[in-house]
Amino acid sequence: MGSQSIKLKAVIDKEKNRVILAESEGDFIDVLLSFLTMSMGTIIRLTRYQLPSIGCMNNLYASVENLDVRRFRTQACKEMLLSPLNGAATHCNYLKLKIDYMTNNLEYLYCGDSECVASKHKLFTHYGGSFCGCGKPRKYSLNQLSNAESNNIVVSDPRDEGVFVRGLTRLIISDELHLMPPSATASFSLLAKHGVMDANTMEERTFDVHVYEVLNLLKSTLVSKTPLTETLLKQQRMPEPRKEDLGVGWFIKQKIGEHATEGDRKICVRLVLSKSKKMVCYAEAAEDFVDLLFSFLTIPLGFIVKEMRGYPSKGCITHLYDSVEELDTEKYFKSNDHKETLLSPKMASRFGYKNQLIGVEEVNQQYYLSGDYPCIFTHKPTNKKFSTLTMNDPKAPLYKEQAISNGGFVLGPETFTVTDDLRVTPISPVLRLSVLSQLKVPFSDIEERIVHVGNEEVSHVNLSSVLS
Repeated sequence: MGSQSIKLKAVIDKEKNRVILAESEGDFIDVLLSFLTMSMGTIIRLTRYQLPSIGCMNNLYASVENLDVRRFRTQACKEMLLSPLNGAATHCNYLKLKIDYMTNNLEYLYCGDSECVASKHKLFTHYGGSFCGCGKPRKYSLNQLSNAESNNIVVSDPRDEGVFVRGLTRLIISDELHLMPPSATASFSLLAKHGVMDANTMEERTFDVHVYEVLNLLKSTLVSKTPLTETLLKQQRMPEPRKEDLGVGWFIKQKIGEHATEGDRKICVRLVLSKSKKMVCYAEAAEDFVDLLFSFLTIPLGFIVKEMRGYPSKGCITHLYDSVEELDTEKYFKSNDHKETLLSPKMASRFGYKNQLIGVEEVNQQYYLSGDYPCIFTHKPTNKKFSTLTMNDPKAPLYKEQAISNGGFVLGPETFTVTDDLRVTPISPVLRLSVLSQLKVPFSDIEERIVHVGNEEVSHVNLSSVLS
């Protein structure tokens, strides 16, 4: 993934072999903050083979991977879930260390006919297998130019550099990823917190942070209370979380099974429960519930953290989010918009769908095409002839101009089985018997219950499946 690195100075407690604090400039801070903009599907794709797993999200991701592509509305739907785009990609493309190579190497596909691009078929897609309004397949790539290239921008003030924070920003980072101004008060407070009273027990080290370390840090942020120590000091692998920490049975049993709320938009789910064990064995639901579950993979991590305020987390990603809120906007961030991108991150364009219960917004990204040559710009170019481009909705089966999909990702009508740990499969009598056998639940102990899922229940299943 490249050999580029960022220098990071850290103060180590030699006796406890733990990072007390680290000091960093803007490049590393930007990489840390970019975690909040990443979708859960991207995080799972990048870290799925590392231990421990992230709640039930690994199972959900594997369910998409194993589901026959013919059960999706389009081929692109499966690709969108397995490799969701970042709504803040135009910012993250400028990170010094880029860990999401798919987002950073997006293709802008069109039919290859310059007349189509310049006329009524001003549509493009990031996904193969689609067709232009003229009937030709979109398999040719438009060149993309950055904002700086399109406007010939020369940055003269180093404070204007950086991605989210200003170019000359320096901050202290605690082991729990709390970002603080580099004051003596903050440093002494962290030393006191760790019980460090003697300078002889401390050691200063400089680390070269590469993409590999960033990936470890991303995972540790979600599952560990000491991510810097786990990443920089090469601690032993973190233990696999207990089974009770991973399931969504708490959600289904406590929120859907007992307290399902009334509301305008509801999804019907049939639960199969064990009466004696008071637990959900599995659920049976139509494609609208599966669309809801699969859409969790497209949601930015920062949005989930925002929604889970007040709920416990086994990691410390909430500290990073809280730091963004607490840091002075004018002093540390490039603008209030950059700060809001982190506090309220949006999904990439066209990743939402009609009647989606999750209240996350889509980014309103506009694209422009140079009139001189098929080159695409993410910002309105200056000193060039350009026209406005429109992105196809990849979920729309018919790739015609302005074609929009009213549905989600999964083709219906269809019924699916969803286990308590979010394994999703087409309905199968064999699977039902297998689940009951594994749970040691006799047929005489089964109870069926019809429940309805609304916005409140969605919030709880989201949090339970990801961060509990």
